[in-house]
Amino acid sequence: MKYQKAFALFLAVLLFAGSLGDPIHNVTVYAQEEKKAEENNTMDITAQSAVLIENSSGRILYEKEKDKELIPASITKIMTLLLIFDALEKGQIHLEDAVSVSEYAASMGGSQVFLEPGETQTVDTMIKCISVASANDAAVAMAEYVAGSEQAFVDQMNHKAKELGMKHTHFMNCNGLDDSIESGHYSSAYDVALMSRALISGYPQISHYSTIWMDEITHSTKKGDTQFGLTNTNKLIRTYQGITGLKTGSTSKAKYCLSATASRAAVSLTAVVMAAPDPKIRFSQAASLLDYGFANCTGFEDQTTALKLPAIPVKNGVSETVIPYISKDFSYTLCKGESGDQIERRIEYKKDLTAPIRKGDMIGRIVYTMNNQTLEEIPVYAARNVPKATYTDCLGKLLKRWFVA
Repeated sequence: MKYQKAFALFLAVLLFAGSLGDPIHNVTVYAQEEKKAEENNTMDITAQSAVLIENSSGRILYEKEKDKELIPASITKIMTLLLIFDALEKGQIHLEDAVSVSEYAASMGGSQVFLEPGETQTVDTMIKCISVASANDAAVAMAEYVAGSEQAFVDQMNHKAKELGMKHTHFMNCNGLDDSIESGHYSSAYDVALMSRALISGYPQISHYSTIWMDEITHSTKKGDTQFGLTNTNKLIRTYQGITGLKTGSTSKAKYCLSATASRAAVSLTAVVMAAPDPKIRFSQAASLLDYGFANCTGFEDQTTALKLPAIPVKNGVSETVIPYISKDFSYTLCKGESGDQIERRIEYKKDLTAPIRKGDMIGRIVYTMNNQTLEEIPVYAARNVPKATYTDCLGKLLKRWFVA
């Protein structure tokens, strides 16, 4: 009887302890679930499609339906601006060139700066009109100036899209006006991010235009000179620290779209939202994406150009060595879980360098890796010419060695 009571007491204690254990476990689980829910709420993107990329490497930091083909509206003009800057870099056009406005370009509706047929504006002013006021008429005028016709320019847009790996994009016009997926004019959040990255990284001077809040242009026509005010459609340039651009877009069918680029402390990001339900949401959700990126990424830099590299042996040259030089520093964006201590650097030279070598010839490379993955290869160049040694040069070297000996 005494043992039965003791056993019953023991069972009671076990049951009591078990009943205490379950609630503690459940509280922990609930706390974890609430934490996850809270994290999800901070990134509660209600736009149909969104993506966040880090511009240095192009890595995707966040995505939601990133490849969904949607109507891009005026963010189409990111590609238009990219081709304009390509033409500027190639010397095909110049900022001070005067662009004449055709009747077709002047007939564009929607967002416009009311250019008149025969009116001329500089390329510089046209870029400002496209970037700040999202001017459809200026976009068409520039398309005609660069390629001869809008259709020829659109062909270039689609060719460039393929070059950039934009697999879910096709353009039918240069401004995104009156577009529809059925007509063949569409893009995706990730593709918009790709062309945005190409523009902001390749031509950072676009920020001189895309961050203008208010400005004005002068219409010079037969009626005389009149002033026309420009106001930026991207409200983030007034509220978001480090904003560098880039482009808004909206139609009744496309709803509200935005490609927002920003840079802080060597970290450059692009956030794209497409088909947001209202304009305020597109700005707030793009800002949330950028906040997330800056909270989880830091810049890493190595002054590669400051490395003191020894002279490299050269065969059959007037000189027996060549001095190497490096033209750029290494930079990388570390994201969540990554550390600069994981980055390794090694220097590789071409085997058996033989004259002649010309200044600027690539003679090696500096390879940066992380976890056995190559991050970047920076070329090492020859700092001077090393002509091939002639018979007389070789004889002179022998005599010099003989006298020294």
